[in-house]
Amino acid sequence: TDIGDVLKERGSRYGKFMDHARLSQQLKSALMMHDPDKYDRMAADQKEALEMICHKMARIMNGDPDYIDNFVDIAGYATLVANRLEGKIT
Repeated sequence: TDIGDVLKERGSRYGKFMDHARLSQQLKSALMMHDPDKYDRMAADQKEALEMICHKMARIMNGDPDYIDNFVDIAGYATLVANRLEGKIT
């Protein structure tokens, strides 16, 4: 697959990358700046899940809000952390 075709397809689904990146970074910064000490104490999977959820939220807001995969992915990241916290590591 030609990378140009991939980028065109992604752009039609998620909008302009620069716009998505700006919103995604703003959401992530808000989390980190809200309570930096708490953020620093969080486990890596918690931080990564929250950051990926921000990424997916930015895709939803910047692109196609009806693309179900973004919502499924958000639920998946949250479930991974919840499973670990409940001792159900897979």
